[in-house]
Amino acid sequence: MFSSALKSFTSNISSNYTLSAHPTSVSGAWKVYDGKKKSTGKAVSIFVFDRKSLDPHSGGLGGRSGSSSQRKLQDEVIARIKKESNLLARLRHPCILELAEPIEDTRSGGLMFATEPVTASLAGLLHEKDDQERAGGVAGRPSRYVVEEADGQRRRRELEIDELEIQKGLLQVAQGLEFLHESAGLVHGNLTPDAIYINVKSDWKIAGLGFAGPPDDSSATQSTLAPISLSEVLYHDPRLPRSVQLDLDYTSPDFVLDSNISSSADMFSLGLLLVALYNSPHTSPLKTSSNLSTYKKLFNASSTTPSTSNNFLSSRALPNDLKSAVLPQLITRRPAQRMSAREFQQSPFFDNILVSAIRFLDTLPAKTPNEKSQFMRGLPKILDQFPKSVLDKKVLPALLQETKDKDLLSLVLQNAFKIIGTLPSGQRAMSDKILPQLREIFLSSNVKPGPQERDPTKEAGLVVVLENMSLIGDNCNGKDFKNDALPIMQRGLESPTHAIVDKALGCLKIVLAILDFSTIKNEVFPVVAAVFSKTSSLGIKIRGLEAFVILCGGSSTDDADTGDGLDGADFASKKTKASSNAVLDKYTVQEKVVPLLKAMKTKEPAVMMAALAVFRQVGRIADAEFLAMETLPILWSFSLGPLLNLQQFQEFMDLIKKLSARIEAEQTRKLRELSSSDGAKDAMRADDLMNVGSTNAFATSKGNEDVGQNDFERLVLGKGLTKGISQDMLGGSLQPQVPPTKQPEAPTFSWQSLPLTTQSTSSMSGIMKPQSRTITPDQSLNVFTPITPAVSTTPKPMSSPIINGVNSFAPMQPSLIPSTWSSHPIQPSLQQQQSQAQSFSIPPPKPPQPTTSLSNFNLPPPPITPQQRQGTQIQNNGYFAPPKPTNTTGMGQPAPKTGLEKYESLI
Repeated sequence: MFSSALKSFTSNISSNYTLSAHPTSVSGAWKVYDGKKKSTGKAVSIFVFDRKSLDPHSGGLGGRSGSSSQRKLQDEVIARIKKESNLLARLRHPCILELAEPIEDTRSGGLMFATEPVTASLAGLLHEKDDQERAGGVAGRPSRYVVEEADGQRRRRELEIDELEIQKGLLQVAQGLEFLHESAGLVHGNLTPDAIYINVKSDWKIAGLGFAGPPDDSSATQSTLAPISLSEVLYHDPRLPRSVQLDLDYTSPDFVLDSNISSSADMFSLGLLLVALYNSPHTSPLKTSSNLSTYKKLFNASSTTPSTSNNFLSSRALPNDLKSAVLPQLITRRPAQRMSAREFQQSPFFDNILVSAIRFLDTLPAKTPNEKSQFMRGLPKILDQFPKSVLDKKVLPALLQETKDKDLLSLVLQNAFKIIGTLPSGQRAMSDKILPQLREIFLSSNVKPGPQERDPTKEAGLVVVLENMSLIGDNCNGKDFKNDALPIMQRGLESPTHAIVDKALGCLKIVLAILDFSTIKNEVFPVVAAVFSKTSSLGIKIRGLEAFVILCGGSSTDDADTGDGLDGADFASKKTKASSNAVLDKYTVQEKVVPLLKAMKTKEPAVMMAALAVFRQVGRIADAEFLAMETLPILWSFSLGPLLNLQQFQEFMDLIKKLSARIEAEQTRKLRELSSSDGAKDAMRADDLMNVGSTNAFATSKGNEDVGQNDFERLVLGKGLTKGISQDMLGGSLQPQVPPTKQPEAPTFSWQSLPLTTQSTSSMSGIMKPQSRTITPDQSLNVFTPITPAVSTTPKPMSSPIINGVNSFAPMQPSLIPSTWSSHPIQPSLQQQQSQAQSFSIPPPKPPQPTTSLSNFNLPPPPITPQQRQGTQIQNNGYFAPPKPTNTTGMGQPAPKTGLEKYESLI
């Protein structure tokens, strides 16, 4: 690779410039590389010549030559190459290749110099065109070069040779020859396709001045260059490469036959070059094979001499103007009959509107302001006739140079954007040419324009940019748009001119399709909100509301009757123009957009209706609660505006009704969901209430019940608590119960049946002390009164239960009845035992206790201690026994006992 070989060179160019790895073109003895200056990044072309190509081992020189002759030939070639670079440094003209860095010698004998960036030489372009035509291409087809940039990137270069390109290029070459002949006093001497380069602007530039010298009729004071030694340059040395020798195929007969050096010789060479452009293959009509004898033979016969009779030896038809009026005055044996370079520019060959426009564009800086303005206004009419390559590389750069003239800014930008719209490679032109220029014009100063700094010419240009914002967005990526185009739009929003602000707000829909959410929320929306809140123009107010509609996901073209999706109808069946997604998030809409609408003070109908469109979009995004609490009050306030007509009021009411319907529907749905989930909980709670007193009634207790007053006192006073044993709130042990001590059995008679005391006691314990309890959630246990046995000396009849309130029972009090039997307990029958397990007596209710906020459910009393059970066993059995009916006769006498009843005393 050349980059590794380049390390052997030690020069200023190699240390200050970055070169591509491969040459982009080869022209004559030079290899041309793309390069960039490291300090500034400026693009250049590096011309490199390696002296080793002249060594014998490389095939450059013959092996029979001695070392002295080889050195002499190499020195002559090096001197000629240096002469070319030195002349480029001296000659400054738009049509002469511009030198960027002078030629440098290196330790290895290499030479290099830097010039303006070039794309290819004319010889390389014609060779590429020949290859395309041989492959079946069409004449005029673009030539694409895949080249590698200095930074390693590869891209295509499109070159195009058509009629206008040829006319434009030849015109530029003629201008360069005019400068050489008349101003510099030089004869080029070797005008060939290898001596013409095409730069990145598609301009043709003259180079290859190694054989240039003064004409014969010039004085020594006019030129410091040595005259051309025809005896040396005409002789073709086979030991030297053809690229470093005079090309006889394009040489004038003045040199070969007359040994005369004049500017007319260059015009003859120009005629041969012109024929080569239309010939196929694109070569000179003279085929000399670098032999002087062959050259002379060609001019001895009329058939081999280019003329009008033989179509100038061209294999293709030539244009009529060129064949009849131009070439006969260029390719002629007599130098006096040839036209000069100035006359060539005035020939009919260049007499058309496109060439004339290019010529006017080249001299545009020297024109008057009135002429410039007329040219800019008429240019759009003929832009479509220009080839795309001419527009991209010639017309567009020339127009952008005129943006410095503020009076022409708007006209120049209009033409520039029209060119971008016609170019197939508009994205590259936009990023490389248009956007940097726009940034320099509108964003060069950090000072915001105020009323005292208003520039009407710059504002007119800004309007043109805003009108073409869609074209800018289509021809650049998001990064370039954010960095270059978005700040220009923001500058338009901040302008004090209402027309510019209106144009900038109109670009919002274009901007939203390119930028990301974060940029829109943080950089675009705040500027739009500031414009909306500060403006005093109703038109800008309405435009700002339309911008809010777009930011909320709608479209400024939506009509009120298109539906907003709030009525529950099938929204997919409605053909609306609204966007599918909101740009701003829900928080921004609720917390920033709606407050801006609420703060509006104007009640103009147009503003109110524009705000209504915003609220339609808000209704699609905001929560139902926000709509009810914030949005509907604002809508009601707006709907009662004194300036609204009936139709406008009805539109407000339609939206209010739809929003209310949405709120009602969502609230109803929420309540139904809650009721369905709470219904199951209520059913479970009802089942728990029905299970009070059952075996597993307390299984659902969650341990959050309240502690009774006595239990609390025992807890804090330490009374009645057994160390190490946890108790629940009713005194029951939470640990495994210890079986009670066995009580002495009551005396029995031999004729008596087996006692059922144990069975009855166990039956009573199952009633009085259930294994599991259910605590109702609506009653706390601190309402229980202390449970104490009520001692009575007078037996009382069993009373029926008295209900205190709904589902309310007073605490049960055991009744102590004196026993008539001191040695034998009363043993109930089996039927009575079963009745005792299912029924019990409730004493009369006590005075009303302080009520609580909870339900008045009470629980069964806690179990009695073994001492209480021993002393009151008979009374307990009698207390829980159901009352027996008393059989009486009509006179109040007891009825006679029958059956087993008469043996009751024995039992």
